[in-house]
Amino acid sequence: MSQQGLREQSQSLHQPTVPHGSAAPATQDSVALAIIQEMLHRADVRVNGDRPWDMIIHDPGVPERVLAYGSLGLGESYMDGHWHAERLDEYFTRVLAAHLDREVAHPVRLAIHAIRHRLFNLQNLRRAWQVGEAHYDLGNAFYEKMLDRRMTYTCGYWEHASDLESAQEAKLDMICRKLDLKPGQRVLDIGCGWGSFMKFAAEHYGVQCVGLTISKQQAAHGQKLCEGLPVEFRLMDYRELDEPFDHIVSIGMFEHVGHKNHHTYFEVARRCLKEGGLFLLHTIGKNRRHSTPDPWIDRYIFPNGDLPSLDQIAEAVEDQFVIEDLHSFGADYDRTLMAWNENFQAAWPELSRQFDLRFKRMWEYYLQACAGAFRSRELQLWQLVLSPDGVPGGYRRPI
Repeated sequence: MSQQGLREQSQSLHQPTVPHGSAAPATQDSVALAIIQEMLHRADVRVNGDRPWDMIIHDPGVPERVLAYGSLGLGESYMDGHWHAERLDEYFTRVLAAHLDREVAHPVRLAIHAIRHRLFNLQNLRRAWQVGEAHYDLGNAFYEKMLDRRMTYTCGYWEHASDLESAQEAKLDMICRKLDLKPGQRVLDIGCGWGSFMKFAAEHYGVQCVGLTISKQQAAHGQKLCEGLPVEFRLMDYRELDEPFDHIVSIGMFEHVGHKNHHTYFEVARRCLKEGGLFLLHTIGKNRRHSTPDPWIDRYIFPNGDLPSLDQIAEAVEDQFVIEDLHSFGADYDRTLMAWNENFQAAWPELSRQFDLRFKRMWEYYLQACAGAFRSRELQLWQLVLSPDGVPGGYRRPI
């Protein structure tokens, strides 16, 4: 992003413009500033430095805000135009690789966030619809600008791909091959989005699909995109379903299920899967079981989100499924997120007629922070193939 563009954004947000590389108006003996500088030094990030990943502070209150509110203070101060980094993705790669996010003090209000997550079912039937309204119902036109032409809002597969379109097609085809789809089979998609998988599978593998979503806009727009195909969208929670399917997929939805509902989720999948069928689960994951959802992401991007760990998944499928295959390719999400950010930035002149600059900062922060999280291996991406009874002779991944 150019300095001229940053200057215009700062002025529009009524914030003082600080030239790139100049000192922020914070006093150098500020205790909070000294703490932040020392922490960032361990991640090879400088305050008001001249490298693309350095943190340029425009408001002297940023260090205190970050130390007081952790990730919430860091994200909100960026949204307010109080600091920036030319390469946010590189900033977060260094910060997360150094585990600085674990060192910021957790005040009482953040402790309450953690306790709330651990004690309460934040993804019950009543609350499960909140993420659809807050995130997925932002508008189909918005997502059409950011995503590929199929509107696939999950990680692409880049092994042999050179662009977002081919990466998403490779991912969809890989899923179909892992399930060994055959013409006429009936497939359930839990959390179907705009139907990118169902449309691809129906067109290329001749299957019939039923998709579940909690977003009204996704269901309406997806049905139009899949017009003429044996594809059905249902606006319903997964817990309400009880009918048989040859295979089941869930691509990027398990992150919204919540650890208190994991067992129920797999119970539903088991009762709906025919004997001999396969269930493919595609999900973002975390390395530490007892870590708490990021407060900024929870407030501004995915309300009630809860990333699983591998041991949580293994525990939840016990006595219901056999894990036949585990495929990890989290590095591909880094590249996918940066492609989305590129599309978002290119479309901003048009999107700015609908959204303000604070929204722009929120989304570029979200996309690039997540890219840094995958690049630093703080986040993972897994595809698991599950069988109710195991596959005689063993399952072989067809790639």
